[in-house]
Amino acid sequence: MLGNLEPEEHVMDESVRYPGPMLGQLALALEALGWDANDEVAVEIGGVAVTGTATNPNGNPKWSKPFGTVTYQDDAFIVIKNKSRSPMVFSKPNPDLKGHHE
Repeated sequence: MLGNLEPEEHVMDESVRYPGPMLGQLALALEALGWDANDEVAVEIGGVAVTGTATNPNGNPKWSKPFGTVTYQDDAFIVIKNKSRSPMVFSKPNPDLKGHHE
């Protein structure tokens, strides 16, 4: 026990209690998909540019960013993969189809 019986100032602050509409929409989408809190998920960001070449050390940093610099584009997006529900199932050849070339 900390010994302080005074209520914290942000107890009634709505922004602290409710994280916002984006997380609420995400929770609804995950619920609609039937995802579970125990599922293994991976979150990745797409729509980025990474500097892949070494630049001149005397170059203008505005135009020649250091090697490996990640820049997020205006249309970047988030990919959430449910690894628990994506089994690797390899395709099998269709025995009814015959190849035209041997």
